[in-house]
Amino acid sequence: MPPKRSEPTQPSVFEQNAGRAPLAARMRPRTLDEVAGQPHLLEAGRALRESIERGDTGSILFWGPPGTGKTTLARLIARYAKGEFVPFSAVTEGIPRLREIMADAEKRLAMGTRTILFIDEIHRFNRGQQDALLPHVEAGTVTLIGATTENPSFELNGALLSRLRVYVLESLTSDDIKQVIRRALADVDRGLGDAPIEIDADALQMLADESDGDARRSLTVLEAASKLLDAPAAQGAADAAPMAPRRLGAREVREALQWRAAHYDKSGEEHFNLISAYHKALRGSDPNGALYWLARMIDGGEDGMYIARRTVRFASEDIGLADPRALQMAIAARDAYHFLGAPEGELALAEAAVYLASAPKSNRVYTAWQAAQAAARRTPAAPVPKHIRNAPTSLMKDLGYGAGYQYAHNVPEAYIPQDYLPDEVAKENFYTPSSFGFEKDVAKRLEWWAELKRRAESGDEPGTAGEAE
Repeated sequence: MPPKRSEPTQPSVFEQNAGRAPLAARMRPRTLDEVAGQPHLLEAGRALRESIERGDTGSILFWGPPGTGKTTLARLIARYAKGEFVPFSAVTEGIPRLREIMADAEKRLAMGTRTILFIDEIHRFNRGQQDALLPHVEAGTVTLIGATTENPSFELNGALLSRLRVYVLESLTSDDIKQVIRRALADVDRGLGDAPIEIDADALQMLADESDGDARRSLTVLEAASKLLDAPAAQGAADAAPMAPRRLGAREVREALQWRAAHYDKSGEEHFNLISAYHKALRGSDPNGALYWLARMIDGGEDGMYIARRTVRFASEDIGLADPRALQMAIAARDAYHFLGAPEGELALAEAAVYLASAPKSNRVYTAWQAAQAAARRTPAAPVPKHIRNAPTSLMKDLGYGAGYQYAHNVPEAYIPQDYLPDEVAKENFYTPSSFGFEKDVAKRLEWWAELKRRAESGDEPGTAGEAE
């Protein structure tokens, strides 16, 4: 096994411009030991850590939420590998720039230096740009490191994805964020340690909790909060008493936090994750969960009509005839939202969510429809029985169309046993009601009609089976 490389010593651009860079950039980790979180990837003995220390990670993709260390790890990989780090923006740069990078990379490779091509937001690459990368990644012209906040299964084509090892980064924990904050407060050279600040326990907890696992956000807020404090008094003589630390409290942190943006992407994985959570909370009869996920989608900017359509679908699929009013409520909520818009119409969606979550559940109509569709596709040529065919002409009557059909309203029960299915599926039963809600009444009616049919087939007079409840 190749020996581990020594700790990197080459200063980054951020370190060279430490005095001008924001706190989050100045505090970017310089070694793997400074990286907060991601123990499943970076603990001693983990494959990724060892490959970084050896300088031979190969082409990889980091997938994770913002502020979890994707760019930091890419820079560290380049430094440990002693390669040339070349950033590329999938948003602002295109194939011409990519060609220039590859030409330079070939020259460096001939001189024994590798090129680490870092593509942030690689999910914004179109298919043509992704295909343009393939031969260079395959030939080893560059070591590609991609970073994305989006599910790569949806955003990257299979050919490129198959050439990358995917590492999933997780949101930082509250304790991880506290570690990042304390390090920034104590660091004299890069952080805020030159003008000492002590942070109150409640302020530290608030900042850690409301950073949403994002180290960059925590440091940005910390820097903004520190500027709300009184400036430190000028230093006197060299033998003067040490500067008293300033105290950072919850008031300053709250002021610096301002509004927290929702973690949501209307076209990405979170779109599907949240609507799935909403559906499952409704199905699980949890009004609180349904309201929470509804609020998350609304705050994230989701189209209210999309939520309304999915709510209508849920009423049909998961409640059905257990509560026929559920579909009415869902349709009414859709119409109310369409009429009122946001934010007034959101209350109608919330009302429907609570009603649907607390309604009895049955998917018997849904499963019956699936079964009927399967039977129809299996027997697409089965003829309609003659007695229930339409007979608008004398020829059709002569051919027996409609012959033997009995009009149900001619008897008091408005039910005369007849066959309504073709012979190919005559014995199949598609719908069986549940024992919940309104379907209990449906079950009683079906059983009453079944009893009438049994009596008719045995020769008993119709109407002796009693009344349907």
